[in-house]
Amino acid sequence: MDRTNEPPRLPGGSFAAWSRDRLAAACHGAECGDVWELEPGVYVAAAAGPCEAVLHRAQDFPKPPSPLFPPLKRAAGAPAPQERAHARAARMHGLRPQAVAARIGEIAPGTARCADQWPTGRDVEVLPLVRSALAETGVRYLFTEDAPALLPFAQRLFTAREVLVRPSRWVWPRWVPTPARRFRTRQQVAFTDALRAVVRRRRSSGRLGDDVLGQMLRPSSRYGTLPEEAVLDTLPGITVATFETPSRAAGWILLHLARYPGAADRVAAEAALLPEDPAATTGAHLDRLQYTQALIREVLRLHPPSWLLTRRAPRRTRLGGYTIDAGSTVLVCPYTAHRDAREHPEPDRFRPERWLDGSGSPAKPGVFLAFGTGPHGCEGAALAMAMLTLLTAQIARRYRLSEPPGPEPGYRVTTFEGLTTEGLRLRAVAGDPRS
Repeated sequence: MDRTNEPPRLPGGSFAAWSRDRLAAACHGAECGDVWELEPGVYVAAAAGPCEAVLHRAQDFPKPPSPLFPPLKRAAGAPAPQERAHARAARMHGLRPQAVAARIGEIAPGTARCADQWPTGRDVEVLPLVRSALAETGVRYLFTEDAPALLPFAQRLFTAREVLVRPSRWVWPRWVPTPARRFRTRQQVAFTDALRAVVRRRRSSGRLGDDVLGQMLRPSSRYGTLPEEAVLDTLPGITVATFETPSRAAGWILLHLARYPGAADRVAAEAALLPEDPAATTGAHLDRLQYTQALIREVLRLHPPSWLLTRRAPRRTRLGGYTIDAGSTVLVCPYTAHRDAREHPEPDRFRPERWLDGSGSPAKPGVFLAFGTGPHGCEGAALAMAMLTLLTAQIARRYRLSEPPGPEPGYRVTTFEGLTTEGLRLRAVAGDPRS
């Protein structure tokens, strides 16, 4: 086999190194080249240019279907690909930045309640607390008045997802009905049945709603009315995504508030200008939280929750000057792309100001990939940024955070399904954090 035009390989047994420490192996591989080979047929796009190219070239590197919430088996069959595309377009009507900005007053109260209910004066495990608040906020954004009835089903969907992606020594074929997959299917069926009742009630009453579900139920001049199954099959994944990935991001953000009190003070100063009544918060208030948003972008640059994205090449193609054979897997690595000194001076330094002083721009291709990019970029990016910005502001406004004392970090970094501060514990002290 001619290997003269293949990317460099990580020396020293790359797959073994990858299994031991995926972040360290990714950084070591990035030193070998912008595109490198993990093992035969598996390549890593490690720099901004190749990452951007893979994510935008959907024909050459299509996104594989998610195995987490596959279509349920029904007599009527799964929705056609075109119906799924129409369902995604309908969802985006309610998730685009303008739509999110118009509903900031509905998002802000949930983040304020999370801050109000934070236990003070003792070490608290952060992620369950934040996840509960963001789940309530995200599900309410999707389903408004029906959110209380659907929230328990959404939380059980998340639990099923966590069980399914838990690392295991055995990798079973997708058709094997393992206990985790059967549990996932039961929760998916329960959520779908509960949502079906909501969809039918709204359609029969004619009150479709102005939330994301309402946008999906509203007839379109382009494709008419979406079939019921197209609405139901495409919502479990986005429902969990509204709080699962933002919760991982929130762990890193709150950890940085604890470690950088000067930055926390600047966030608190901005947050002091928010309305006392969270429901009165508007998109204009959110736009004024410029340093807060810069801090969040900087944390997500250093610790992108979705730090590794998988694409496959159905045909022979080129990437970064190399030939990629058909059937190959390409791993897109925002973690290393974000730490490229050619794009970000002092890449390992936490410096939120880089997003304010003109040296960094999230619009520059490949520079900010925390939410992906291209045709399969994160649908909920605007909603996630709004929730994270308001949550960060409300917590910094009320508390000073600190890590538990001791030489060892109070969390474990996990990388299997996302970059997570598992078990993170922080302590909140009430009062003006600037005092």
